[in-house]
Amino acid sequence: MVDVSRTFTVRRPLDEVVAYLRDFANAVDWDPGTQKCERIGADPVALGTRWHNESKLFGISTELVYELTVDEPDHLKFTGTNKTASTFDDLTFGRGDGDSTIITYHAHVEFNGAAKLADPVAQLAFNRLADSVPKQMTTVLEKR
Repeated sequence: MVDVSRTFTVRRPLDEVVAYLRDFANAVDWDPGTQKCERIGADPVALGTRWHNESKLFGISTELVYELTVDEPDHLKFTGTNKTASTFDDLTFGRGDGDSTIITYHAHVEFNGAAKLADPVAQLAFNRLADSVPKQMTTVLEKR
């Protein structure tokens, strides 16, 4: 199991931040590992919307299908699955000073079967990756 969390502030209003992050296809901009992320279907983004995600982390490529499983004004959760793992990208939001937003990014990965043996190494790798999310997400959001 991998579990990482980072809290940081961006200089953008909460409503704008949530609206942008609610479309997981935007992960190609803010998630350092995401190579490609496309919505499945043409319906507007809503609870149950799914995305096909292709990521590459430390030389290992993987594909997952993510689903928007929590869709609230101050909380978004995306649940990703494939045969090797289940992953949860959980984003909570609070109002900061002025037009700023406090974001808590929490990523949790549960490996299946023999992949569980990778837990200790994966935790170290995800710690490094999670360190880059606040900077990349802040840069993307503040340019909007």
